[in-house]
Amino acid sequence: MSAALRIRRTGPLCLVEDLGRPGLSAIGVGRSGAADRSALCQANRALANPEDAAALEVTFGGLELEVVQGPVWLCVTGAPAPVSVDGREIGPYSVFSAPAGAVVRLGTPTSGLRSYVGVRGGVDVGPVLGSRSHDVMAELGPGRLAEGDVVPIGCAPAAYPAVDHLPPLHLPEEVVLDAVRGPRDGWVREVDELVTTGWTASEKSNRVGMRLAGGALKHVDPDRQLPSEGAYRGAVQVPPSGEPVLFLADHPVTGGYPVVAVVVDAHVDRAAQVRPGQSVRFRWVTP
Repeated sequence: MSAALRIRRTGPLCLVEDLGRPGLSAIGVGRSGAADRSALCQANRALANPEDAAALEVTFGGLELEVVQGPVWLCVTGAPAPVSVDGREIGPYSVFSAPAGAVVRLGTPTSGLRSYVGVRGGVDVGPVLGSRSHDVMAELGPGRLAEGDVVPIGCAPAAYPAVDHLPPLHLPEEVVLDAVRGPRDGWVREVDELVTTGWTASEKSNRVGMRLAGGALKHVDPDRQLPSEGAYRGAVQVPPSGEPVLFLADHPVTGGYPVVAVVVDAHVDRAAQVRPGQSVRFRWVTP
């Protein structure tokens, strides 16, 4: 039997994610993939995996794993959750080994929202349309993990890890996201209110998008309808309520509300680590 991990506890949400399934929007299939792609790639680089190898995305900690057959090498990145092996504290952002029968636990992260458990060889569940990512909106890809699930691990790469510790994620209490104005900024009265307002991430946020509270961008003509058009990761859409929605990994492929700004790609990963109730501000940048 090859190496595998048994799920003993999932925490609020545990999914298999890689870098997604690009190039299928024309047939109505979104890219999906890790909400924080930089954290996924960081874990894979540390383990000498290909950057697009699948890992476990854990929302707000609480994961408990048993090594079915080992040893396995792991690395936890993203939101800095406490990590232990059989009760021995390891900590995030380090490459560590867990023998067969060991129990690996993730506590609640001190900041951020999503942690990534990378494993040398990658998570080897069956791909769907070329990706091992789960899309929560389309319910496409490998299913949400549950207690008792056994997660197979792929063959270890020929290369060996070149580091044993990584720089941790730093997320300030107020997260600032760089954004480019447009393309539908003329559909609201004062688009600059997007950058002058102090927003709060709503509890209704998820992998589809971050809903923002604290103000409202008023439509120039509330009765005017915009035909549906292609949607993009990082797009800031304004529904009739005026409270913006920032599209994240599992966003729809089309949308009918005006997109008044687009967050720069690197900062979409940062947005994926924002907790409900956390402060968010936008800052205009030049494309």
